[in-house]
Amino acid sequence: MSQAVLTQTAVVNYAPEANSVELQEIPVPQIGPDEVLLEVAAVGVCGSDLHQWTADHSWPVNYPVVLGHEFAGKIFKTGDLVKNWTEGDRVVSETAAIIDPDNPMSREGRYNLDPTRKGFGYGVNGAMTSFVRVPARCLHRVPDSLPLEKAALTEPCCVAFNAVVMNGEIQPGDRIVVFGPGPIGLLCAAMARLQGAEVAVVGLERDKGRLEIAERYYGCQPVIEGVDDWAYEVDGLGVNGVVDAAGVSMTLKKSLEIVRPGGWISKVGWGPQPLGFSLDPLVQKSIRLQGSFSHNWPIWERVIRLLTTGQLNIEPIIGGTWSLGEWNTAFETMHSGEIVKAILTP
Repeated sequence: MSQAVLTQTAVVNYAPEANSVELQEIPVPQIGPDEVLLEVAAVGVCGSDLHQWTADHSWPVNYPVVLGHEFAGKIFKTGDLVKNWTEGDRVVSETAAIIDPDNPMSREGRYNLDPTRKGFGYGVNGAMTSFVRVPARCLHRVPDSLPLEKAALTEPCCVAFNAVVMNGEIQPGDRIVVFGPGPIGLLCAAMARLQGAEVAVVGLERDKGRLEIAERYYGCQPVIEGVDDWAYEVDGLGVNGVVDAAGVSMTLKKSLEIVRPGGWISKVGWGPQPLGFSLDPLVQKSIRLQGSFSHNWPIWERVIRLLTTGQLNIEPIIGGTWSLGEWNTAFETMHSGEIVKAILTP
């Protein structure tokens, strides 16, 4: 990058109204002493990017902001105080761009739960551009054998790992239902299968293509109708656990119905709508209802190993790659449900 190049093209969410996303020219960021300038190789489109585009999100956004928090690339420049990283290193970045290191949650290593945390793509500028400023503490090395296009999807894999492995409770042979065959739901299903569970993935008629991926590549049972039949078919008590990756009230209500006494529900799907039903089954069946948000350093390291070894296969969910200039086509294609995951490249 020449010193004369001071601006770059970026996908910017500039206002809270629907469809307030466009390509803009923005300055190439200046980095601080503890930061790196990362040259973006690939950035995944997340459901949250789509939610900000359609303005049906439920989290605060710092407008205007560059979208994109699932990204990988190479270090272009390092700050003066950065250690153990050099220009050209292949890296992936965590999403917690701003944290308070003195917050009790951060000191416990659970900085993802720091109430002051701000992430890329909503709190600070994200990676749907050419160069992004990243704190060095967020970086993880990407082995040469792992393509950066795949490494860019480490983040949603970490969301799924946290929801299923850390916040679920699976033993080999357990029966698990996953609501929502979006990117996170499919990755949650894949994680549950890695742990030895029998998994049903529940979706709508329009989700047939995604449900086929769950069946063909991850060995799951696709369900559009009849989830009760599958849930109760062994002993009539229900499934061991449910992952609610759909984020609507109806799926949580159904989760409470089909999970067996003493079972668990891991809720990872966002949804601003009120519940509108009784939580008495939660008490009556002594169900553990666990929210699951984000991830932290050890989860990232483990997921990178899963991707590098091929134990976790994410190729089936990658529906295509588009340039930044084609961002709208990528968003529309993913939003329609035609593909699971879109990737943008600068």
